[in-house]
Amino acid sequence: MNTLIAGTPLAGRVAVVTGASSGIGEATAERFAELGAKVALVARRKDRLDEITERITAKGGVALAVPTDVTDRAAVHAAAEQIAAELGAVDLVFANAGVQLISEIGDLKVQDWDAQIDLNIKGVMNTIEGFVGSLEAAGGEGRPADLITTSSIAATRVLEKFQVYSGTKAFISHITRLLRTELGRKNVRVATVEPGMVDTELPDHVTDPDASKLMADLIEQIDVLQSADVAETVAFVAALPKHVNLTEITILPTAQII
Repeated sequence: MNTLIAGTPLAGRVAVVTGASSGIGEATAERFAELGAKVALVARRKDRLDEITERITAKGGVALAVPTDVTDRAAVHAAAEQIAAELGAVDLVFANAGVQLISEIGDLKVQDWDAQIDLNIKGVMNTIEGFVGSLEAAGGEGRPADLITTSSIAATRVLEKFQVYSGTKAFISHITRLLRTELGRKNVRVATVEPGMVDTELPDHVTDPDASKLMADLIEQIDVLQSADVAETVAFVAALPKHVNLTEITILPTAQII
């Protein structure tokens, strides 16, 4: 991966990254810290958060592990209070936590439907609720303020067996557009990234054999994205001058055509 940004353009900022225990969230938390931000890592797996936090601090960064299930609204509120007390006022939120569970609607895997709706939609909304006041305060004070979400190309592509997952990501893409019209007036930038195939843990949760084969074949056949590629893009969005908002970015492997 070639880095786009040098120096510490995020110095003085306090960032929250959800889904920070692996993949895009882990890579983005590390990149934010490298660029000078104090970073709160939010996810359920405490052991993984502790490992990543130790790695960041060993490099001279500032990081706080905050084990939290973002589908639990009260837990998110508690996390927000802890982060504010230990790191300061949050002005950068990367709402990234998500899960991908693929099946045909006729399979009636309603537990998978609920899991995706709870995490991909409700978890994001809980995160927004927990931190939007802090973002508005930063914008009102003339400081940079960013809300960045993770969507997917599945939000706009018609992919077989991705119905519920795609629906949740379509929600994320569109709520991001709508939030920008409100929060932009308050000097809060709102953006979403829509990655294509990324080599992360996400496909590991897919149990449908056809969907699993499709993803495995892509990873085998083309040079797919790495988590660090997406992290660098997210960091670039946050490091821009505060009057510049890259609102919606699709990130694809060059060779991915589906």
